[in-house]
Order: sequence, then C-alpha cells, then structure tokens
Amino acid sequence: MNTSRQPVAVVIGATSKWQADGRNTKLAHGKVLDDSDLPVSARWGIGGAVAQKFAREGFFVVLTTRNRANAAALEKAIHEQGGKSMIVELDLVSPASISQAFVTIREQAGTPEVVVYNAGYLEGRDLPPEKELLEHIPLEMFDTAQHISSRGPFLVAKEVLPAMRERGAGTFLISNNAASLRGRKRLTGQSLYYPRVMMRTLAQVLTEEYSEHGIHVANVVIDGLIDSPGTRALPLAQQRPEVVMNPVKIAEAFYYLHTQDKSCWTHELQLTPFSTKPSF
Repeated sequence: MNTSRQPVAVVIGATSKWQADGRNTKLAHGKVLDDSDLPVSARWGIGGAVAQKFAREGFFVVLTTRNRANAAALEKAIHEQGGKSMIVELDLVSPASISQAFVTIREQAGTPEVVVYNAGYLEGRDLPPEKELLEHIPLEMFDTAQHISSRGPFLVAKEVLPAMRERGAGTFLISNNAASLRGRKRLTGQSLYYPRVMMRTLAQVLTEEYSEHGIHVANVVIDGLIDSPGTRALPLAQQRPEVVMNPVKIAEAFYYLHTQDKSCWTHELQLTPFSTKPSF
C-alpha cells in the first residue's frame, strides 16, 4: 500500500524473459542460470532497471507481471534499496486481467503519474530453421504477439490516459526494439517481432492525440542486446561484450524522458551501442 502517497510509476512487464529463470533463458540455455555474480541492476533487464530507477527517485513503483513469483526478488531488491513497491498480477492477453489490475493499482497505490510499457514475448523463437516463413507461423503465435505489442498497450492506455488528461499531466513510455522501425524477415531464434511496428504507430497516434493535454508519450527503440543473466551467457555477448547494453543506462534514459521540460519533449528515442551501426 502506498501509505505515504508517493507519486506512482507503473512498470508493465517489470521482469524479463532473460532473467535467470526466465522463459527465454530456459529456452536458449536449457536451464536456470546463476545470477549471483551479476549486479542487482542487471538481473531483471530493462523492466527491473526502470523500476529500481524510479524507486530511487522517490516513486512508489507498481511491478506488473503475469505471476507474482516472477517479481518477488525484484521487489525485495527495491525494498532493500530503501524504495517502495508492490506487485500486481496482470496478463496482457486478458482484458479482464488488465482492467482488474488497474482497479487494484488505483485502490492500493493511487493514480499513476508514469506508465512504462515494457512487455516482451518470445513467440517464434522456438521454431526450427525450416519454419522461418510466414506460412509456418501458427495463428495462436501471431495472436499472442499482437496481444502484447498492439492490443496490450492500447488497453493499458485506455486505463491510464483519461486520468492523466483530466490532471493535465502524465508520462506514457513504450519500450520497443529495432524491429518496430520496419518489417523484417524473422530468422531462426528470433521472436515474431514485426507486430511491434504497430506498437510504434500507436505511440505516434497517442503523441498526436494527447500531447496537447499535457501527456508525454514516447517510443523508446532499444537497438541492441540488453544485459541480463540469459543474454550475458550468449556466445555473442561472450565474444563481443562491447555490444551489450547496460540496463541501468537505459533506465536513466527513461527517467530523462519523464523529466523533460514540456517545451521540448522527445517522442522517439533510439539507443544503440557505440560499436554497432544504428538500425533504420
């Protein structure tokens, strides 16, 4: 409960599919990894780093995840750092779950001032090399990707933007990736990411519709491999550590967007490691 009435920041997808026991970690490595040698800041990817950053800045942070247990260690870390947070279960595939989650958030935490949409998925990664073509993509896999990347942020926006509009202030940030910039062929081991183009488009639409009401909307393109237990153990990260992105610095970029003066808002920010060429 937010008894001290701190400003509220909600992180949708506060945990990572690449955390030590994440779904993608298990898929890529066939086991749960030991993350004891990683700094706390990098154990839960972008969502965990953003949550810790906003908690350090005095926000009461709501961690949403499909399963409460997924965020238990992150919540413990925030509390050990002196921050305040709570976990709310939220399944982006279910409109009822989204609605109930925000009822809980408004009742127990308060009206969100900041919402960071950081939901990820791995659908498509487990398909073998001979099934890279669209004709092999099951409809259920496509539907899940659309739920997370298009319908999900639409439904979350409907929950939080009205109150922000009435208050005349608020921040709605979307964590995206380079596949949102244009459609690309899905390669073996990659998620079905082309629906993220719709996520970017939604951010553009919300920018046009809600900026004049004092709401800062931005699409953040994370153009690279994010440090986490599962990604750090990948061959690419082992061979080329300079291409791995520091989630703490990514989180600082999100906080920077929130604190920008309204006379010069950024509506799209692309973050790329120095050693690689930016995606277009």
